[in-house]
Amino acid sequence: MLGANQFFWFLCVTVVAVDILGAESLQVIEETDHIKIQTSVIQAAIRKEGYVSGVAGGSFMDKKTGATDLGFGLDIADWIMEPGSDKAYREHLDEELIYRIGNLYHGDRAKRSLEGPQICTQARHMSPKVTQGDDFIAVEMSFRYKTAAPGKKTGSKWSQTIVFPEGKRYFVSSDRIDAVNSSEAMFLRIDMPGHIKHLKGDRFSHVYLSYLQQTSPAVEFTKGLIPASSFVEDFAPDERFNYRREREELAGRKPPERFIRAYRIRDPSTGKEGPWLAGMTLDPTVVHEAWCHQRGYICMIEEFGGRPIKAGESFSAAFIVGFFDSIEEMHQVYDQYIGHHGLSVNKHGWMLTK
Repeated sequence: MLGANQFFWFLCVTVVAVDILGAESLQVIEETDHIKIQTSVIQAAIRKEGYVSGVAGGSFMDKKTGATDLGFGLDIADWIMEPGSDKAYREHLDEELIYRIGNLYHGDRAKRSLEGPQICTQARHMSPKVTQGDDFIAVEMSFRYKTAAPGKKTGSKWSQTIVFPEGKRYFVSSDRIDAVNSSEAMFLRIDMPGHIKHLKGDRFSHVYLSYLQQTSPAVEFTKGLIPASSFVEDFAPDERFNYRREREELAGRKPPERFIRAYRIRDPSTGKEGPWLAGMTLDPTVVHEAWCHQRGYICMIEEFGGRPIKAGESFSAAFIVGFFDSIEEMHQVYDQYIGHHGLSVNKHGWMLTK
């Protein structure tokens, strides 16, 4: 049995060992076109060139299970948009800003781009700022939009902050728009958590939409679970599994308690199920529209904002994205951070903000 002094010494050594292990497990490796992030439990990459914003597709790995994300990236940023058709002035738009409807990509919901380009495919280059603390790594990126619809200014600023906390199988992120234009319902379009590449549902077993049990009358979806078999055939984003805040408000329904979108990874060769990969929007009321539809892959788009805004104002949303062993664990983590919109970082630490 250890004496009091021996026990104190043992405890101090143990704490020091844990601190050293945590510090040594945090690694930032700078490459020409990307930044590699390592903690004791996850691995990720942030692209500086090419398909930029968010966490690079296929790079986010859960060291506990070896699972990786199945799409083109996580928390990927697009255009600044608003409801309404661009048909009246379409001939004056850059091709990249035109929003065509009546197809499997966009469905029948009329929307228009206020500013572009689409960040992920057209920004081309990012200069991420990395901050490493004792128990976290943070990456900050920004981009000013360079094109705009007729009568609109260019120059609204998109900012993204991503924090990788040591010992957590998830990252915390926030996207923010500082607007130079006014709009009755401006929103930012992002991938949240990200798309799912698959062949007839071979790489995942279920999709989980926490709000589906509230918005769908279908009995089979009352727990928010959608089987992979529902995504064999293509369908438009407004055809199935579509969430619209306006529709819920008109129906007199309260906002969802949680806004979680996830898929359960499985091994395509053995069928063995792995962890869930989830994206959580920490304030459900900021979500303007979100869908989960099949178009050769599962497209998980989310639009946040959609409220009146004046030039000089800003809006933002905060997220948790990562690996979880169960839906119950997702709910527990969500409730720890619920209600936040922003994320701030300095060398001493990070903090979610409201």
